[in-house]
Amino acid sequence: MKSNDQEEKLFQRDETGMGSTEIKGSNTIKDPDDWTTGDERMTGAQHSYLTTLCAEAGEEFDENLTKAEASKRIDELQHKTGRGLENG
Repeated sequence: MKSNDQEEKLFQRDETGMGSTEIKGSNTIKDPDDWTTGDERMTGAQHSYLTTLCAEAGEEFDENLTKAEASKRIDELQHKTGRGLENG
């Protein structure tokens, strides 16, 4: 079993603290469709970040998204706006 320190080396939190970015060789990242809590309401942090991304992208904000749907929407809008994506 891995310690918390070892697990922290496998992934990095994104700037919202809600998701993570896989580090090469890691299999710790799950598809939002596979999350056991994915059908719960989005978190406060997701709500806040999505509000910002939607405003920047000129897109409508849907406050009724689930955690999994919000995560996918965040990814989509990050690609559209360039916000939250690493350079390189």
